[in-house]
Amino acid sequence: MTGPRRDPDMVRPYVRTGGQIRPRADVRLESVVIAANGPIAALAADARLVMRLFAPGDADSGAGGPRGGGLAVADIAAALEMPPSTVRILVSSLMDSGHLTSPASALSDEPASDVLQEVLRGLRELV
Repeated sequence: MTGPRRDPDMVRPYVRTGGQIRPRADVRLESVVIAANGPIAALAADARLVMRLFAPGDADSGAGGPRGGGLAVADIAAALEMPPSTVRILVSSLMDSGHLTSPASALSDEPASDVLQEVLRGLRELV
């Protein structure tokens, strides 16, 4: 080892999330979020970076975020080059403050457990 890392651009995840260690809401990597209206000037720096991804850009250059569309949490993490776990917490906080919203819960797409049990029972009968 050459000693401790002294990268000035490296910021610890718990600093970026304000000390939060897990998201308050059920935010998954495949969750799609949409920006709501609201001032972003008072937000923390990383939260402003997330919100800027939703700002409309120049149509010719392709810069800026989706026009009226949403972004998956995984896409936000990739665009900002941040750990997905950190972005999940940031997105959850922005949802709590009303800056982001999710059109549908990721859990709403899951079938009920009794349906899954019936499918499993049917598969076992086939084997």
